[in-house]
Amino acid sequence: MTGRTFLILTRTFPSGYCARMKTLIRRVALACWLAGSVSSDAQTATASSAEAADFVTRAEHELTVHSVLAGRAEWINSTYLTEDTDAIAAEFGARGTELSVRLAKGAAKFDNTQGLSFDVRRKLVFLKQGLVLPAPDRPGAATELNLIATGLQSAYGKGKGTLNGQPINGSDIEAAMGTERDPDKLKEMWTSWHNNVGGPMREDYTRLVTIANEGATELGYRDVGALWRSGYDMPADEFAREMDRLWFQVKPLYDQLHCYVRAKLNQHYGEAVQPANGPIRADLLGNMWAQEWGNIYDLVAPAGVGDVGYDLTELLVSKNYDPIQMVRAGEGFYTSLGMPPLPQTFWERSQFVKPRDREVVCHASAWDIDNRDDLRIKMCIKVNADDFITIHHELGHNYYQRAYNQQPFLYLSGAHDGFHEAIGDFIALSTTPEYLVQIGLLDSSRVPSADKDIGLLLRQAMDKVAFLPFGLLMDKWRWSVFDGSIQPEAYETGWNDLRLRYQGIVPPGERPANAFDPGAKYHIPGNTPYARYFLARILQFQFFKAAADQAGWTGPLHRCSFYGNKAIGERLNKMLAMGASRPWPEALEAFTGSRQMDGSAMIAYFQPLMTWLKEQNRGRDLGW
Repeated sequence: MTGRTFLILTRTFPSGYCARMKTLIRRVALACWLAGSVSSDAQTATASSAEAADFVTRAEHELTVHSVLAGRAEWINSTYLTEDTDAIAAEFGARGTELSVRLAKGAAKFDNTQGLSFDVRRKLVFLKQGLVLPAPDRPGAATELNLIATGLQSAYGKGKGTLNGQPINGSDIEAAMGTERDPDKLKEMWTSWHNNVGGPMREDYTRLVTIANEGATELGYRDVGALWRSGYDMPADEFAREMDRLWFQVKPLYDQLHCYVRAKLNQHYGEAVQPANGPIRADLLGNMWAQEWGNIYDLVAPAGVGDVGYDLTELLVSKNYDPIQMVRAGEGFYTSLGMPPLPQTFWERSQFVKPRDREVVCHASAWDIDNRDDLRIKMCIKVNADDFITIHHELGHNYYQRAYNQQPFLYLSGAHDGFHEAIGDFIALSTTPEYLVQIGLLDSSRVPSADKDIGLLLRQAMDKVAFLPFGLLMDKWRWSVFDGSIQPEAYETGWNDLRLRYQGIVPPGERPANAFDPGAKYHIPGNTPYARYFLARILQFQFFKAAADQAGWTGPLHRCSFYGNKAIGERLNKMLAMGASRPWPEALEAFTGSRQMDGSAMIAYFQPLMTWLKEQNRGRDLGW
């Protein structure tokens, strides 16, 4: 994810994933050009065009100055959580919100101005649509909104659950959920985390929704959800339909995976813990939010093909990797594509491990403090496979940020926010066994043979495919909260209904109606729009297939690695360097040759697994 969480023209991205992408929600508005003789009206339009261009220039200057100071304040707050740093971050957040609202309303004055250049018109649209949480004009609203938002994020960072009755912090409880197999202890961790972290946020979150909706209405949007959806080069309602279209492309694969995993959990735990039919108990899936299931691969691995021949965590430990070496390995993939090494300040200023003397936000994120080369990551790295992959993902943000750092401020972003998330994951798909051999982690004699492919694909699908419905429902819940179709008294039931409908999961016990389980997931209190992560899952496979085609790969798609292919790196960097300067279909076409997002590449990647799952699930009840 990318790195800071102030509420200006910035998308916040805090983990297991990001942080400070200037990822503006946006919709392209093409310039209108007038032909004919210069009349007095045309002269007025020309003057207005000049005023608009001047307004944009001044806006970008103000935003640049503010973003650097606010980024530093947010970095200090995220890496040193105290009441004082909370207050400083909230102050800069309030200033940023007031600035962005002022600029958004200033930009709206040029809505009907004729003769604007493409860039001026595009930047004006970005200024209007770049707010994550818009504050209304009334005095004190921006300050209140930012105090609430900062408090919610801080509460999450300080949150603790329990294991065996003892307090356990966020990063440790997340890790324990992946290794513990006692269903009673899993239930304790799941329930305590959701009760302790999410529950107290409910009242503040309700107030936040009210204030932000008021601000969105002043900007001409129905609600905050409509504002968020309006920025994908298509109308807001059309974007919602596009999300559904992509979901239905990949849903059959998820349904087969769900059916298979449910059967294996039933075999392991028995009918009393996990019934053979119906939804899956959420705490049994190896992840606090049941968003990725790879941690329970050992429970579902198929006999004969489930052992892929190596365990990445064990390889890292056996080779005495420490967190810095893990990050060096991630950097090495990007430099093998011809990209420059990270600056020395990256190694001096990043947070790689959790400090022993203070509370920090461990949620992994990537930062670009000065909009040029002050790149950083913020993680609490543990030597395991998950963090090794996360590092590749986070560095994707940093290399994207560096690629477009010559663009004007309002173009310092991905083609759309899903692009930013997809780049690192697309690189991580290439961390195949062959890649691990190339970097010396895996002996060539231990490269899995073709008969292990099902195991390899199943292990990936447990994360990549399992995530899809969660990535979809996070914002579906918030869109419904913002538009009022889910009222505050139904926050919890609305959340659980969506989890059941899309993921096919249920809590490990009855949840009271006044609970607030959404708050137990960082991106809700962190106010990070989540559609980007769903889109990233789709796009990473689309990017990967395009790279395989460019490399002339003829083997199974999932075995392709383009580590060391500088031609692919050059073409990729050209797309990255565009930033947000052109509509995303143009950026997509520049690398893949297609102007439409498409889930078929994911289906092609997992096709051998899909065929195998159908065979395994014969005679079982699909769905829940």
